Amino acid sequence: MSKYRVARMTLSGRVALVLFTAALVGICAMPWWASQGLIRDVVTLACYIAVAQMWNMLAGYGGVVSVGQQAFVGVAAYAMFVLAQTFGVNPFLAVFLSLIAPAILAVPIYGLLHRLEGAYFAIGTWVVAEALRLVATNMPMLNGGAGMSLRVMTQFSAHERAVASSLLAASLLLVTLGGSYLLLRSRYGIALTAMRDNPVAAASQGVDVGRLRLLIFIATAVGTGFAGAVYFMAQLRITPPSAFDASWANLAIFIVMVGGIGSLEGVIIGAVIYFFADRWFGEYGASYLIVLGLLTLVCALYFRGGIWGLWSKWVEAPWFPTRRRLIRLDGDKA
Repeated sequence: MSKYRVARMTLSGRVALVLFTAALVGICAMPWWASQGLIRDVVTLACYIAVAQMWNMLAGYGGVVSVGQQAFVGVAAYAMFVLAQTFGVNPFLAVFLSLIAPAILAVPIYGLLHRLEGAYFAIGTWVVAEALRLVATNMPMLNGGAGMSLRVMTQFSAHERAVASSLLAASLLLVTLGGSYLLLRSRYGIALTAMRDNPVAAASQGVDVGRLRLLIFIATAVGTGFAGAVYFMAQLRITPPSAFDASWANLAIFIVMVGGIGSLEGVIIGAVIYFFADRWFGEYGASYLIVLGLLTLVCALYFRGGIWGLWSKWVEAPWFPTRRRLIRLDGDKA
């Protein structure tokens, strides 16, 4: 009689884990081998990956579609600027303290919108984000529409800023990608995908759908806010139109839809595509955005699994394996 065991890790997953660890170490060491321009690019790419992965967790795994995640980008970034510039908190510490703001804000926002479903919920999040933009524009403490500059950063040398930016970028990827991977491998990950596929069936099996949706909404708000705080700390300036810009939601949707919704691998692929497309073709303005929009539409209509979904049909080599497989002890897959 054959014996079986349950396995989740694969050879490709082990290789990817080594490469991911090496990439984090390389990012942390950037101040000693990379130029300032490359460090800025890596920080920007890390922020894109983080924002997209948080949207992917919310929509791709939780089944909750939002087009107003820029609300948490702006709130966390402004909280960081106020703590550092107005109250004199160390700006690198302020990045982490600022995450309290999106965590607190996510609770009333979800309480206000949780009765809405589908497109109505998505539109509701966008309305909330626009309302927050108007509030920020009219708040004297935030210098209104003129925005704020992070002048306190001048007290640090260029090398110190590079070290902090590199460590924050690595921490951002570790928290958003690594944290998502660990969550999806846990029993909460199973409950999350069950809730996405059929909330009624998931509830009948003991999943507290309302509580789980609230928790994933708060978690993704904090992760998105983390990306916003890191991004605008690197920019050294913030204004309401840039902080609460709807393009944050647009880039997240593009990255996830093109790369592959419901997969961590797709987020990385989509973020790299978006990053280089923005660098190479951003000067073409509206026409470039139209092409990106059409590409997203084509993916949504004809290959909903995105680039990673197409690749997975031919090669079964997940970078972040989360599925459980039944393996016969003699080596044959059941």
